[in-house]
Amino acid sequence: MNKSNKVMAKILVIDDEKSIRNTLREILEYEKFKVDDAPDGMQGIEKISKNKYDIILCDIKMPEMDGIEVLEKAQSITHTPIVMISGHGNIETAVEAIKKGAFDYIAKPLDLNRLLITIRNALDKSNLINETQKLKRQVSKAYEMVGESEEIIKIKELIEKVAPTDARVLITGENGTGKEIVAHWLHEKSNRVNAPFIEVNCAAIPSELIESQLFGHEKGSFTSAIKQRKGDFEQANGGTLFLDEIGDMSLSAQAKVLRALQENKITRVGGEKEISVNVRVIAATNKNISEELKNGNFREDLYHRISVILINVPPLKDRKSDIPILANYFMENICFNQGIPNLTFTDEAFANLKEISWTGNIRELRNVVERLVILCDKIITEKDIKMYVHPLIR
Repeated sequence: MNKSNKVMAKILVIDDEKSIRNTLREILEYEKFKVDDAPDGMQGIEKISKNKYDIILCDIKMPEMDGIEVLEKAQSITHTPIVMISGHGNIETAVEAIKKGAFDYIAKPLDLNRLLITIRNALDKSNLINETQKLKRQVSKAYEMVGESEEIIKIKELIEKVAPTDARVLITGENGTGKEIVAHWLHEKSNRVNAPFIEVNCAAIPSELIESQLFGHEKGSFTSAIKQRKGDFEQANGGTLFLDEIGDMSLSAQAKVLRALQENKITRVGGEKEISVNVRVIAATNKNISEELKNGNFREDLYHRISVILINVPPLKDRKSDIPILANYFMENICFNQGIPNLTFTDEAFANLKEISWTGNIRELRNVVERLVILCDKIITEKDIKMYVHPLIR
């Protein structure tokens, strides 16, 4: 068996037969696994709720709580792969266990090669689950909302209230204030968190292509449409569609978005078939929507559709108390990614950072901190701020 799979791997054996538990312990410890065991389902569930295991081996036929019940309870506690142990007369039950989420089953009497192959495969799955969870945590951290100012606390409280609903949200604020972070938080804390989050930058897509981007197209509907393509509304089905910089969307595209929101249906460019979609729309803009409405650049009916909840993200100059917190947060992340020790800001350096106007908001602050990490020694001083920041942005 692959040695890397066995390092520190911990296995729980749940079986009411002491001889089976002892045999499995002897085999698995010889293979350098850590082994824990339980004589019945109740004790097994108790151990699962208190400890982290890489694999669980569970007998199907046990008194009081049988293996199927253990399987169902365990799956509500952990994502650890569960391998059922079945007697020859219980194959049908074993198949039922697979249907209910068991990773595999092993028939008694135990075959050593079959056991070790099954454990290897279950460990591969366990490692994959751990890596996936790690990546999800990294993604969540990338969109962490940092700050303790009154303005940010109010936004966090609003997100907690709004996220579990399907209410459409319009996020406003200057460039670089973190509107996309608010959108990600709304999705992460919603009931749609396990469904897609599709982000569309309406300002970055030419007006003649935005409809194809949002609604998809049929093959041959225009010159470069060499094959059918699902649009972002379809790709986000069941999840969240984030229309960033919606203020830059053409009026014709706005009309089609309005129809999609009214009817929960879309039609691909060049197609006739209506396709039902279940999408929560979150929109954002850096423009003054009141001015856009007055000037006829934005449809009033669409505005009312997308602005059930309004969230305004303040510029960094209006939340100066968050600047030291943000600077430290960016510094720690940058140092971690570059594999270097954390640097330290002096109080005078923080005071100097607070004096800057930050027209580029949080995005600009992050770039400045990265510059300081690269150019400065262990301690970032007021002199460093004046040398590496002020001349470049004032």
